[in-house]
Amino acid sequence: MTVIIEEPMSVGTEDDREERPALVPSLFPFIPPTLYFSTANEKVELLPAEQRRLLKWKMSTVTPNVVKHTIGRSHFKVTKKSHDWLGCWGHHMKSLCFKAIGEHQKLNHFPGTFQIGRKDRLWRNLSKMQVRFGKREFNFFPRTFILPQDIKLLRKAWEDGGSRQKWIIKPPASARGIGIQVIHKWSQMPRKRPLLVQKYLHKPYLISGNKFDLRIYVYVTSYDPLRVYIFTDGLVRFASCKYSSSMKTLSNKFIHLTNYSVNKKNSEYQTNSDDKACQGHKWALKALWQYLGSRGINTNLIWEKIKDIVIKTIIASEPYVNSLLKMHVRSPYSCHELFGFDIMLDENLKPWILEVNISPSLHSNTALDVSIKGQMIRDVLNLAGFHIPQKDDVVAPCSSTSSSTSSLSGGKRERSKPDLSPDEKVKRAFYLTQRYAEQDFLCTVLDVLTPDDVRVLAESEDELSRRGEFERIFPSATSSRYQRFFECPRYLNILLDQWEQKYWSSRTKGLSLLRSLCQEGIHLGTSDPAHIWSKCSHVHKSEPPRQDLSSPSRSGVVVSHQHRPLHDDDDDAHGSDRELASVSSLPVSPSPGSSATSSACSSPQPSLSQSSPAHQPHHNDPV
Repeated sequence: MTVIIEEPMSVGTEDDREERPALVPSLFPFIPPTLYFSTANEKVELLPAEQRRLLKWKMSTVTPNVVKHTIGRSHFKVTKKSHDWLGCWGHHMKSLCFKAIGEHQKLNHFPGTFQIGRKDRLWRNLSKMQVRFGKREFNFFPRTFILPQDIKLLRKAWEDGGSRQKWIIKPPASARGIGIQVIHKWSQMPRKRPLLVQKYLHKPYLISGNKFDLRIYVYVTSYDPLRVYIFTDGLVRFASCKYSSSMKTLSNKFIHLTNYSVNKKNSEYQTNSDDKACQGHKWALKALWQYLGSRGINTNLIWEKIKDIVIKTIIASEPYVNSLLKMHVRSPYSCHELFGFDIMLDENLKPWILEVNISPSLHSNTALDVSIKGQMIRDVLNLAGFHIPQKDDVVAPCSSTSSSTSSLSGGKRERSKPDLSPDEKVKRAFYLTQRYAEQDFLCTVLDVLTPDDVRVLAESEDELSRRGEFERIFPSATSSRYQRFFECPRYLNILLDQWEQKYWSSRTKGLSLLRSLCQEGIHLGTSDPAHIWSKCSHVHKSEPPRQDLSSPSRSGVVVSHQHRPLHDDDDDAHGSDRELASVSSLPVSPSPGSSATSSACSSPQPSLSQSSPAHQPHHNDPV
């Protein structure tokens, strides 16, 4: 029986705890506040009764206790209704079911993230990136084969590798170490298909003779623009028996697997409740960095390599998710997602990605778990930016319009997000139709900020100010280099990237500018010519210089790509994501050889059906 550790209260009575305001004000005028979530050492003030009645949470069978505790401290009440909840922490759903989520509601998933959450999809998508951009950029995953499709390629690699090689076998949608085994003979290959076969990382970095992996928590608040955060702490999970490379030990899971759900069954497993101690078979990530640092190891370099892996892996899922968001989600407010990245360090301290969990375990079996996961969930919910809705938003829909696709919500209303103005569409087209754009040209995207530009920038800065122990890794001052990995250029990614480059070292100046614009109400819409892009004289001056497109300069940023056709055999894959579809007929000033439609990007289509539970990623192993 699993023991759940309650979150510790601070010393003294509950009334001794610091009381925090229930609402976090925006950094900017005329932008609504967000709800505040606390750790167990704080209490949250009560809102007025009329507002408090709107604080409803939809419980799921998989809602973890750490989430229940955190929302309880902010005075949320459980609801069984489908229309009045504001938040839900639940299962991943089929993409069509996202249509049922109201604009005032937030679910802890994006549609389509199984493209990295299923092991077979993760390797397929990373392999495509490797083919396209080379092994120098994408060399952080072991050689992988998916059976039965790759059986001939595997057989050849097996024969070429000799008799001493080891392979690890994984079912593509399993969790908690179920079905995983390490083999060295072809006769040991399971007959069950589909199956993932990977080159085994047989020379891991060892601590006290034990193998370990890292659970890294990654939080994505938005896919368009893409905003990615990484939690600065995490978990280190050790195998409970000392490592051996002997072929005779391959069947011993306590030696070769690091899953907590496997190793807790070993009578020699040692628990650890101290987040600063380097003892037992589970450590805090910060304790590992201190341990390695004391031995002269450059832990900052390892951390930077891990962040690089995270950004590239999330980008690999980006075209699929954005395509499904446009098809099935009414408001970008409604989705956010916490990922659990499993990373292993080899003997040279090079990080390798093992898998990505789209429902990382938040069970808290020790005080160490509570300390790390409690702080993380508090920061996740603050970053999520929950708003108190208007009363009209949560009125029960009439039965004739209620959705039959999901029990989460009923009724269908149009998006409340303001449509882009014709002027804003022209501006987006202008910056997206340049095949090769120099930095001197891209930076002019900030010269005239439209109402939607101001809204997005203000939202991003507000969000960043609520990050807690998370670090935003995309966009960042140094993330421009990742723009080329996107299947399709996105205007808002360009906007935020340029904002970061201009203001990362003088954030106060950028915040002051946004405050003055919001004080004028620019983000609410304006007829001021200074914020109508097509009326400003700089437009024609900022057009990039003509270039020979067959040999772009090294300093140019490619913002248009060739696209490969993908199979359309998934129930989520109908239609394509063309960011410029609605603006291709507007007047723009493209560079030679490009057009509004040529830089539009047909999104790749998911190719595995989500129509049956067998195709859904399983819930991931307790850590």
